[in-house]
Amino acid sequence: MTPDTPADGSDNIAFQIGQLDDPSIDNRHHAILVLAEAGEAAIGPLIQSLADADSDDSRWYRAVALARIGVPAIAPVIAAMKGNTGFEFRRYAASALGELGEPAVEPLIDAMGSDDKELRGFLSKALCRIGKPAVAPLTRRLSDADEIIRSCATLTLWQMGETGLPSVIDQIHKEKPD
Repeated sequence: MTPDTPADGSDNIAFQIGQLDDPSIDNRHHAILVLAEAGEAAIGPLIQSLADADSDDSRWYRAVALARIGVPAIAPVIAAMKGNTGFEFRRYAASALGELGEPAVEPLIDAMGSDDKELRGFLSKALCRIGKPAVAPLTRRLSDADEIIRSCATLTLWQMGETGLPSVIDQIHKEKPD
């Protein structure tokens, strides 16, 4: 801990979130580690702080801290993206989800059932960032009962380029009558 760190938990989380804007990169990196260790208790305050951030650097460090918390951050971040339509908020929240990798894949695909087209685009970007671990789950969803999820799965695989295109092409061949 740094010498100025308050002793109790909630004050420490607020203090560490403030440290994410410190001029010292060492203090910012230390804050990320402390927030990751705080785990679930830091998720809500970090999401709120991400929403309130006024610079890309501030948003970036908050997204990194959320990603470092890991799996417990997935559902709250997706829920926050549904409620906050701010472009920059969604962009950095999607980046955090993309860094979480394979554990975030199914929740991201499930959230694509939303009527919010912009949200679906950000979720797709997170899946593209995850890359190869998202291909098989997206491929399974090419025949999903939900037309929106089918369409989003197709478009996401398409956006993945060489990583996802073979799955789309295989699906087209399966659906093509002989």
